[in-house]
Formats: sequence, structure tokens, C-alpha cells
Amino acid sequence: MTIRPRRSVLYMPGSNARAIEKARTLPVDGVILDLEDAVAPEAKEQARNQVVEAVKAGGFGNREVFIRVNGLESPWHADDLSAAAHAGPDAILVPKVSTVETLERVGKRLLDMKTDRKTRIWAMIETPQAIFNINALAAEAHDSETRLAGFVMGTNDLAKETRARLVPGRAPMLSWLARCLLAAHAHGIDILDGVYNDIGNIAGFDAECMQARDMGFDGKTLIHPNQIEPCNTMFSPSAEEIAQARKIIAAFDQPENKGKGVVSLDGRMVERMHADMARRTVAIADAIGAR
Repeated sequence: MTIRPRRSVLYMPGSNARAIEKARTLPVDGVILDLEDAVAPEAKEQARNQVVEAVKAGGFGNREVFIRVNGLESPWHADDLSAAAHAGPDAILVPKVSTVETLERVGKRLLDMKTDRKTRIWAMIETPQAIFNINALAAEAHDSETRLAGFVMGTNDLAKETRARLVPGRAPMLSWLARCLLAAHAHGIDILDGVYNDIGNIAGFDAECMQARDMGFDGKTLIHPNQIEPCNTMFSPSAEEIAQARKIIAAFDQPENKGKGVVSLDGRMVERMHADMARRTVAIADAIGAR
């Protein structure tokens, strides 16, 4: 089982050369070099050129490299997508994806440009329409031309579009987050939680990471390097979880249990689906350890 950890994915402004350089050294699983919200209109072209040069130069190690382009309706989208495609990042993050047509248009453009197949598409989910269309959007992952590999929740934009309040516990958004999680995992793609804005509130950040982890998110997007370590810790299996997972795998690997759907372990009944979950836990732990 090959799994890429995506516990922590940090936004870095594409216009800030120092930040991009720093991204090569931070203990994150991924970096999003941003050409959209973090860049002023007058700095868009300079940021685009800087990001392309940085991605081509490499040096990001095991970190997954995303380029977030401007949205399809913006005057910068076409040039951003072309530049990002030729730079060859691991992924291109497309904002405000609300319809299947958006994914198909982007996929067709990448095909026309003969973009390397390793470059995948991730979609920002940040509009009410996207929430209504989420299952159809996730199903596009089965169409190889769209290259869809994951969702990133745009919780700030969702709050803006819906007038929902960003409150501790996120009660106004929980049903939307859950709906997106179900769609993503039903169609085999990863999903990252949105950012936490109050960088000085460590307890609040920890609580939101715990909530996202328990809900089933694969990781969280971040806006400050100080958020990396607690996020990595929260989304990493604990030593106890790893030990228990190995115990379950070992039980089902016993010759006498090979054909069984249920075995008894430490006084409780464990099903084969728990062994599958355990193998995923161990695969994640091994992938994290390899870093």
C-alpha cells in the first residue's frame, strides 16, 4: 500500500521569494505556491514567473508542490495555467471549482498542452454550488483526463459566500464538510481541511485539527509555519495506534486465521475490515517515518 502523507500543506505567497526559499526547508508534507489570494493584482505576473522558476529549480525534497492558479473567470487564469503546466509541479490547485465543466475544461487544456501526467489537479471547494455538486465533482476522479486527485476546503470563502460565522467547533459548516468528505472518499480521492485564521490561538488550532482528523480529513491547509508541528502531530498515528494496528495485522496473518472474517484479540472481536484499516495506519506511519 503506497500512501503519500498530506498532514500539513502550507500556503506560501508566490510573490515572496524569501518565503518560497524557506518552503524548501520546512517540515511540511506539501507547499502551495499561491498566485491567487495571496498576491496583489499588480504583482501577479512577477509572482507567476518567480513560482515557475522555483518549481523548475526544484529542491523541495519529499514535499508535494502545488501551484494555486487564479480562477477561470479571472484575467490571469489562462497564463497561470499555461505557466504552471510547463513548470511541472506535483499538482495544480484550481480555485472556486463549482461545476464538472470547470474540471473538464482544465483537463482538456492540460491535454492540449501535453502536460506531464505526473501533474495532478486539486479543486478548491469554496462555493455553495460546489457543495450541491460535490458528488458529481468527486466522480470526475474516474475520468483520467481531468486528473482530479483531491479537494481542498476553502472555508473562508464558504463563510463569505454563505454568511456563516467562523465559530469554534464550526457548527454552521459541519454538514458541508461531512458531505465533501463522503464524496471524496467515496471516489477514492484525498481531502484537506481549510485554514485556521487565528494563528495566535494554539488551543483553538489544536481543537480544529483534532476535529478534522476525527472527521476523516487527510490533512489541513496552513497559513503560518508555527502551525506545522502541531498539525503534523495531530494527523500522525500515535505510537499506541501503530502498535495496535501491527497487532491486528499479525493476528490476521496467522495461518489459522487466513480465511477468517473475524478473530478474537485481547478479549474483543476484530473484523477483517479492521485489518484493512490497520494496514493503512501502518502504511501512513511508514511513509511518515521514511521522511
